[in-house]
Amino acid sequence: SKFLNDKWMIKNGFLNDVQEHKPWWWNIKVQKLNLSAPLILLPEVSCQKAIEILQEKGYDQAPVVAESGLILGMVTLSNTLTSVLAGNAQFSDPVTKVIYEQFSKIGLEDSLGKLSCILENDHFAIVVHKQMQFNGNGSSFMKQMVFGVVTAMDLLTFVSK
Repeated sequence: SKFLNDKWMIKNGFLNDVQEHKPWWWNIKVQKLNLSAPLILLPEVSCQKAIEILQEKGYDQAPVVAESGLILGMVTLSNTLTSVLAGNAQFSDPVTKVIYEQFSKIGLEDSLGKLSCILENDHFAIVVHKQMQFNGNGSSFMKQMVFGVVTAMDLLTFVSK
């Protein structure tokens, strides 16, 4: 059962850490990675435009975020190209047709140890930051902002320095 899997429990926030001999970087916060600002695509961007933007800017993937701030998923260059070439999507289709809706989120205050557990199964994690927003009538709500996308290479680069 996944409830007996320590890595699943850490990834989903039910356990802090279970390693007795943690590496030196295990408890360092994700915010120390110095991630660059992410490239974000809106859901109406076409597959062709997404491919052009990703190639031009030198990115492999980008979060797709609605105007409201809701994170819809992740688009990758390889998945978009594969879907179009296989006929599962057209160049003119919105990028939402080829997004990965299964993705992991991690906060800036979470540990690199938790990130490491996520990256054992996922190719990337979306780094989010929650902030309180108020509207005109004074009511408030929490909004998640995409702070970055982190990969195993980002973690490895940090650890090796």
